[in-house]
Amino acid sequence: MGIQIEFNPDLCLRAFGTPERGFEECLPEKLEVGRVYKFQKQGQRNYWLEGNIPLKETKGNQQLSRPLASIRILEATHKRLGDKKIYTTGTYLVNRIFNTTNPTIHFEGYEEIRK
Repeated sequence: MGIQIEFNPDLCLRAFGTPERGFEECLPEKLEVGRVYKFQKQGQRNYWLEGNIPLKETKGNQQLSRPLASIRILEATHKRLGDKKIYTTGTYLVNRIFNTTNPTIHFEGYEEIRK
C-alpha cells in the first residue's frame, strides 16, 4: 500500500454551476485579472507554486479546455473533510485572461510564453 498523490501542471476546474459540484470545485462565473479565488480538488495534489500555471476547464475524464488564464497558486493545503475523502484546497490569483478562440500558444511545458 502506498501514498497516492498527483502532480498537476495546471489547475482544472468544472464549468461554473456544474450540478453536484461545490462552488470552489468550479470556475467562477466571471474571471477577473488581479482577483484571488478559492479552489478545491479531490485527492492529494501538488502544484507548482513558484510561477504561473494554466487555468483550464475540465469536463472530467481528462477532457480539458485550452488555457483560460494564467494563474499563480498562492496556497494549497491537503485536508480530510467530513466524508473522509482527502481534498486539496487553496487560492489562486488570476494574472492574465486568454482569448480562447485565438489559437496562440500561451504555455510551453510549465513556462508561460509572453510576447
